Amino acid sequence: MIFEFTTAPGFDFITFFARHINATVRDNFMELPSTMGEGYVRKVGFGSDFKLTIHHYTLKEDLIIKRNPSPDTNSVRTFFFYNTNQELEVKYEYEANVPFSQKNNASILLSTNDLKSEIRFPANSNIHYAVIAVAADRLRTLLSIENPNSTIKTITGANASFLFFESLDTEMQLLLKNIVSVDMNNSMSNFFVQIKVQELMYLLFRKLSLRENTTFKSINSNDAEKLLFIRNKIIDDLSTPPVIGELAAISAMSETKLKQLFKQTFGDTIYSYYQKARMEEAAFLLKQAKHSVSQVGYELGFSNLSHFSRLFEKQYGVTPKKFSYTA
Repeated sequence: MIFEFTTAPGFDFITFFARHINATVRDNFMELPSTMGEGYVRKVGFGSDFKLTIHHYTLKEDLIIKRNPSPDTNSVRTFFFYNTNQELEVKYEYEANVPFSQKNNASILLSTNDLKSEIRFPANSNIHYAVIAVAADRLRTLLSIENPNSTIKTITGANASFLFFESLDTEMQLLLKNIVSVDMNNSMSNFFVQIKVQELMYLLFRKLSLRENTTFKSINSNDAEKLLFIRNKIIDDLSTPPVIGELAAISAMSETKLKQLFKQTFGDTIYSYYQKARMEEAAFLLKQAKHSVSQVGYELGFSNLSHFSRLFEKQYGVTPKKFSYTA
């Protein structure tokens, strides 16, 4: 199934989506028809310029949601929180889909509404995601940061086209789970959810505030799609270091442009992002898969285990051996 829409002032996703699938919305809650799957979509509003939409369902067939560019609503900032064991695919142009989340299946995308996007939700998967839409003015008032860095200035400013990517850490995952599980029949539930959503945004912007100040460059849909593709290319094989020249050729960008846009979008240089992902995978293999230190080092392409131990300790504060004992 394909659902395509263009946002406009006053646009309400749940209303248009319900109309498309012949469902009924009651009290901002829509249950999926049994022919489509099982689950629901819920909207929680905190005023006309700030709302949360929760999606939680399992589909019988793939669902593709297409958002067309909408300069009329470019003052709205969209925060897309995704947490699942399945990969979600997203693209920003007409090229092949790329995984939204890989290795770490808990992620956040922030974007403006002037970027065309397409997201595919796979059938027979437990889909669990939330979308926060907030006007830039309201967001700026909520944050009330005296000296924001360039990233936060861009997000809360005007006339920018951007895509930012962040990981959804454990604290944020737990908070998101608590938001979804709130009993909305309680008279104070809306107020409670608003507080928790603001707490979630606080955790996100606390991470974004740590990014280095850089000169911002607007991106288009084609750039956004290529950056997500490059990100997944980097972490697809963590045993092999990325080669900037090869990635630049794949993305049809100059090396300078690729390095600048990658750091702007993901908050780190390509090589540093690769090394951090490498250590995160090492921690996962040690803790969840119960692999030995030497086995993990070999799987991640280290010929020198002492070098692996130094990098791991730098990121986690303990050696891989001690980490495996306490895991």
